[in-house]
Amino acid sequence: MRLLIIEDDEDLCRAISYHLAREGYAADVCQSGSDAMHYIRQNAYQLILLDRMLPGEDGLSILRQMRSAGFQTPVIFITALNGLGDRIEGLDAGADDYIVKPFDMNELSARIRAVSRRPADLSADNSLHFADLSFDRVSLELSGPKATCTLSRREAELLCALIEGGEKVLPRPTLFFRVWGADAPVEDGNLDNYIHFLRRRLSAVGSCAAIRTVRSVGYCLKKKEDAPC
Repeated sequence: MRLLIIEDDEDLCRAISYHLAREGYAADVCQSGSDAMHYIRQNAYQLILLDRMLPGEDGLSILRQMRSAGFQTPVIFITALNGLGDRIEGLDAGADDYIVKPFDMNELSARIRAVSRRPADLSADNSLHFADLSFDRVSLELSGPKATCTLSRREAELLCALIEGGEKVLPRPTLFFRVWGADAPVEDGNLDNYIHFLRRRLSAVGSCAAIRTVRSVGYCLKKKEDAPC
C-alpha cells in the first residue's frame, strides 16, 4: 500500500515514514499545503495522512478540494486540534478518521488498518480500465479479451500509473517516483525491465493496448493502430 504523508513537521514525518516502512507500507512525504494537490493528482495513493495546520494551505481546504475534484482516497487527519468542533468540521469535510498529536505509532497503524478494511463501495472504485483492459487494484488481476493474470506489486504500480496517465507520455523520473518512491536506490534499467514484463502481460491477455516508448523521455499507453479495440 502506498500512502501520502502531508505534514510540515520534519521530525514527525521521519518518524511516521520509518514506522510505516517497518509495517510494510511505502510512503511519500509532502511538507507544504500548496504542493499537496500536485502530489494527489500525480499519484494514486491508497490512503492519505493529512495535517490540519500546514504552510501555504490548510488541511481542511486541501481535503475539500480533493472531494470536490472527485478524489475519494481515504484520509486520516493528524492534528493537534482536539476540540469537538474541529473534529466534527474535519469529518464533515470528508475525513475518514481523526488522530490527535501526540499519538502512539501503533495506534496510527491500527487506524490505517481500520480505514483500509472498509468496504470498497464506500471509497474509491477499485477498478481501472483502458481500451479492452480491466485491472483490479485489490486482487491485482489484469483482464483482457483472452485471459486474466495476476500482476506483481511493482507491475501493478507501473500499470496504474500508465492507465491513469490517459495516453500522456509519463517521464521516466515520474514513473520511478511512482513505482519505487522518491529516494529508493534503483538502477535505471529496472524500469525498462518492468516495462518489458508488463508488455508480456498485455500480450498474454490478448489486449489491443500497447506501451509506447518515447526515446529519452518515457512511456505511455496507446491503442494499437491495426487492432480492433
